[in-house]
Amino acid sequence: MIEAVDLRFTYPDGTEALRGITFRIAHPAFVLLCGANGQGKSTLLHLLAGLYPPTGGTLTVFGRDVRRQPEVVRTTVGLVFQDPDSQILGETVAEDVAFGPENLGLSREERERRVAQALALFDLEEVAEKPCYALSGGQKRRVALAGVLAMAPQAVLFDEPFTHLDWEGSCALLRAMRRLRCEGRTVVVATHDVEKLIAHVDQVIVLREGSVVRSGSPHEVVPDLGRYGIRPPCSVLLGKGLMPWPCD
Repeated sequence: MIEAVDLRFTYPDGTEALRGITFRIAHPAFVLLCGANGQGKSTLLHLLAGLYPPTGGTLTVFGRDVRRQPEVVRTTVGLVFQDPDSQILGETVAEDVAFGPENLGLSREERERRVAQALALFDLEEVAEKPCYALSGGQKRRVALAGVLAMAPQAVLFDEPFTHLDWEGSCALLRAMRRLRCEGRTVVVATHDVEKLIAHVDQVIVLREGSVVRSGSPHEVVPDLGRYGIRPPCSVLLGKGLMPWPCD
């Protein structure tokens, strides 16, 4: 379980990004984190990944206190950034995917096994030795995700993952998210693309001005999305209920 109690975070310049939020996320689960721009979504993902320490309240991830054990949390949670260029560090695809397992201190055999598995999972074998700068935007996003999964996290977090992806890339990404959930991992996605995810998730958390204003199942939360500056899915606006995005 992931649990936040009166969680707060203030940036050094005094900006209060999270204002005493409380929520629970079961494990495994597929969670949509939504809200208008500047409501604290990215900040919350960074806290969940152990990159920022809370400035108030408590946040526990799989029984680990993020403030006291951030290094342990980082080994169980993977974060896929909005811009894959800010996450890719290796010169080639294979080197980048291997970066995380190498820093975990795994044996050579285990590193090679994880890298091969991650490359195969995202159809990257043919570009394994290709320079990362020469990849397309969709390929870079797959490389970033492969690098995260090579570390075998229990939870995978996505920050606006559909940005700059075409139809095919968006479909492939959604299928990957659903596969992660079916494998028993927790998936948390912060995005404005509610339409793509709403029929697939278990829980929706809505942030507004750094506070959780709604949390519950899609059917419970969707009727109120418009009140918080979030466009409801077209199928709901047309009175057709929650319809899966046609990615299959």
